[in-house]
Amino acid sequence: MEIKKISDHTHDNVYIIFILYSLIYFISSVLLTMSQDERLFFKATQRNKNYIEDVLSNCLPPRGTVLEIASGSGEHGVIFQKRFPKIIWQTSDPEYSYRKSISAWISHQRLTTKMPQPIDLDVMKRPWHLSKKIRDSLKGIVCINMIHISPWNCTRALFEESDKLLKKEQFLLLYGPFKIDGMHISKSNALFDENLKSQNSSWGVRDIEEVCLIARQNKFHNHEFIQMPANNLSVIFRKK
Repeated sequence: MEIKKISDHTHDNVYIIFILYSLIYFISSVLLTMSQDERLFFKATQRNKNYIEDVLSNCLPPRGTVLEIASGSGEHGVIFQKRFPKIIWQTSDPEYSYRKSISAWISHQRLTTKMPQPIDLDVMKRPWHLSKKIRDSLKGIVCINMIHISPWNCTRALFEESDKLLKKEQFLLLYGPFKIDGMHISKSNALFDENLKSQNSSWGVRDIEEVCLIARQNKFHNHEFIQMPANNLSVIFRKK
């Protein structure tokens, strides 16, 4: 039987075809991963995450559930879940695209066995529908950068529902820009306020005194005001 010898030229062709198919497979895999990656990225999160972590480290209990309202992209949620592993960080958002992003971040950070999936929660749809498990283990509520990009009634609903859920000395943490005594604390905050109102007349930087009034009406006392970078404040309210 005659066995034909494969020429060096044939070897070269086979090698080239193999490289081309490998390259096509790699590019297809990358494109598929990119199409499946539904994570959103917010620049503000990267700027403020460490500072908010520091605030949380001084007010979080050793264990229990923290409910984050209006979690947005989910970047804060996974950062805080990893930073405080004994806490169960429960994210929420009324926007489906944001909840998809949160789920994608949870998967990307390999937290699926530790961190629960986001829940569909709109502060204005009351009462808030939370599971018994969340209600029984709830130790605090966190709301970052929401009250200035929502109608004032959302702030009122936030405190009224938090009053029903939290027990004595448990906390509600707000973070964002505020006015003090009716005045902006920086020119940049004033410009930001104008920009918000141009987008929606019901939005705007809130006066901290008006927020504290609603807090008192719902059995919260002003526990602590913390100056943050970029002319923001963290405000920790405690349930009376």
